Amino acid sequence: MSTGDRPEEIEVKLPASDLGEIRRRLHDQGATLEKERHEEANDLYDDEQGRLFGAGCALRLRRVAGESRLTFKGPSRFERGIRTREERETTIGDPTEAEAILERLGLSRRFRYEKRREEWRIHGCAVALDETPIGDFVEIEGDPAAIRRAVASLALDFASAIPYSYAHLYALKRQENPGLPRDMVFVPR
Repeated sequence: MSTGDRPEEIEVKLPASDLGEIRRRLHDQGATLEKERHEEANDLYDDEQGRLFGAGCALRLRRVAGESRLTFKGPSRFERGIRTREERETTIGDPTEAEAILERLGLSRRFRYEKRREEWRIHGCAVALDETPIGDFVEIEGDPAAIRRAVASLALDFASAIPYSYAHLYALKRQENPGLPRDMVFVPR
């Protein structure tokens, strides 16, 4: 989502106890399924000093079913349940070459997180149903008024909005349970 000449991500992230029920609500309200459930691997890059993370920024290389995207996210603001941050993104033709470029720039993969995501559209918002190794979440992205309409129409609890990224949520989980793996990945079946 873009406001003016600065591309911004404007979203709310909510914990979900039953993605099946939310999926049913989306279907019942005529939401459009934009992308079937799929696997994502997300690698966050930073320098040895952790300057990006320390500044509240993220540089992510995402792989999804033959498509890769490089994304920069600026520091976030959390106001009235909605998180806003600068977001710049581009498609990458060859993620292995992108990794090599990032490494030549002094950046290395610091964290990997995986999720299974299903993408919908309702009330002018993108709605993601995310299954992660630390629980299920709903992310709704759009303009603030549309986000509030979507949250209300899906009977979600806006008061439970989470201001954190998946990387931050996992760091908190690792503080509770230091035995968790370094990366937030699914256990192979």
